[in-house]
Order: sequence, then structure tokens, then C-alpha cells
Amino acid sequence: MNKINAVITGIGSYVPQYILKNEEISKFVDTDDEWITKRVGIKERHILKPEEGRGVTYLAEKAIADLRSKKYFDPLEIEAVIFATSTSDYILPNSASLIAYRTGMTNAFGFDLGAACSGYIFGLDVADAFIKSGKYKKIMLLSGDVLSTITDYSDRNTCPLFADSCSATLLEATTEDTGIIDSDLHSDGNSLEDLHVYGGGSVNPASHDSVDKRLHYILQNGKVVFKRAVTDMSGACLSLMERNRLSLDDISWVVPHQANIRIIHATAEHIGISLDKVMINIEKYGNTSAGTIPLCLREWESRLHKGDKIILTAFGAGFTWGATYLKWGYDPT
Repeated sequence: MNKINAVITGIGSYVPQYILKNEEISKFVDTDDEWITKRVGIKERHILKPEEGRGVTYLAEKAIADLRSKKYFDPLEIEAVIFATSTSDYILPNSASLIAYRTGMTNAFGFDLGAACSGYIFGLDVADAFIKSGKYKKIMLLSGDVLSTITDYSDRNTCPLFADSCSATLLEATTEDTGIIDSDLHSDGNSLEDLHVYGGGSVNPASHDSVDKRLHYILQNGKVVFKRAVTDMSGACLSLMERNRLSLDDISWVVPHQANIRIIHATAEHIGISLDKVMINIEKYGNTSAGTIPLCLREWESRLHKGDKIILTAFGAGFTWGATYLKWGYDPT
């Protein structure tokens, strides 16, 4: 019996129309373009404005439209919708169910997956397990966030970082030697203080007090996050390489979560990979959490070839982190 793999057969993305540049940020917090660029490597980021649309499902619908413009699929053949996001439209119902209905994937069951910036690689692993079980053949993985809704634009340390995007990745069953090969995923629940949004959950439900205390915004300890991100992402990549007997020459691309240019450079250095094999687009899009890795894949899609060996790696709140090794499933069209 042939081995079943889950392979990416198409990917689409969307970023909002409005572009927030460093110069504009410097008008409402004490910072400037040089400081932001040197510190995190971001020049601009896309922000969802109410006049364009609302909610992460709006971005997801646009991302699915982008996917369908390049890759035909019957929405009724999609059997599961996984939505990796930390900014669902509502506490309930889940955003996966909403977007499945809006886009005609009405035969699919759906759920949201909360793993912060690691959401895409966690989602790939879940989809991979579903498909390899033999029970499902086509799964839609949506991945993205509207981080502008939980960003404190009076905090100079965090407001230059975060932005909005969403991507749609179609995964299908294959017996070819392509697709998701292995993953190395982790979480550490002992790091709540270092990266969190305290307000809005069952511990601190929304109230006048929670709003007054600004509990509904992202707060992070940058030094701790930096150190852990570099150590844990590079460690997961090296673990995958060793387990799958991959040399640096074997790897076509490393795709890191786009959180901070210094984190990306340090992670590449720890792995030993040349930067010309590392996908980087943080300058244009900023940190869109679960949306950054697929946004890179979409942008580099025309340069990817069937069989390319790619390692994806991410680190996010939780802490969550890990790496995924896959062989790309199709040539440029």
C-alpha cells in the first residue's frame, strides 16, 4: 500500500489596502524610521481599516479568492477547515465555521486553532495527521490575524511590530514523494508573563476596569522573547535536520516567522544557513502572527519547484514553537 502524504497544492494570501509607514507611527509615539528599521527591520505594515472590512474572516475570504484565481477546487470537496488565528471574529462561533459557510465549503467541519505565531506550522501538522489517517483528502488551512485590534498604539515598543494578513493553504492527499515529511513542535505554559493579552478571556472578561487597565493589548518582554525565539527556532530546525539527515546543501529554503529581522538573522546564523536561502519580507508586512509564513510562501511561490526541501519555523505566545520539514508539491505556473 502506498504511503499517503499531505501536500500543499495551492496557496493564496491577502493584506489590507491601508499601509501604515514608520513615518506615521512617529507622529503618535516617540520613535522614528531609523530606530524602527534598525531595531526590528520593518518599514511598513498593512492595517485593516473599518471602511474596508472587519474581522479576520474578511481577510480569509479575500485570501481564498486569491487562491481560487490560481488553483481550481470545488468548495464542496473540502472536508475540514482549520483556522489558525488568535483574533477570531468572535469568542464564539468559531471563524472557521463562518468562513466555510461564506465561501461554499458547506460539507466541511471547522475549528479555530490558537497557537499564536506558531499557528501555521501547528495547523499544518494537524492537517497532515488528518490526511495521513486516510479519512480526509482535502483540507483548507486558513492562517492569519488582525493584530491591529490588539495593538496598543501608545506603546512604542510594540506598536511598530504588528500588522494584519491572512492566507489560505489547500492541502490534499498524495502518494508522491512530496508534502509534509516531519515536524518538531513544542509549547511551554510557564511563560505567561513574557507575552500575553490578559483581557477578554474568562479570567479577565471585558469590563470598564479591564479596558481602563489596557489589558486587551499585546504586552511582551522583548529581551526574553528574543532569546527564546532564536534558541528554540534554531533548535527545532537543527533537530529536524538531524532526524531527517538533511545537510545545509539539501535545504532549498528556510521560512522563519517574521517577528524581528534580528531574530531572523540570529536564527539563520545558529542554523548555519546562508541568508540567500532564507525568506524575508518583514520590511513590507511586519509581524502578522500566524500569517507570516504562508505570506512568504505566497510571495516566493513563483520561485519554488516541485521537490524543493523547505523548513518552516516559528515561535509565539504560549510559548509555542517548532519547525516543519516539507517537500514542495508543484512547479511554478
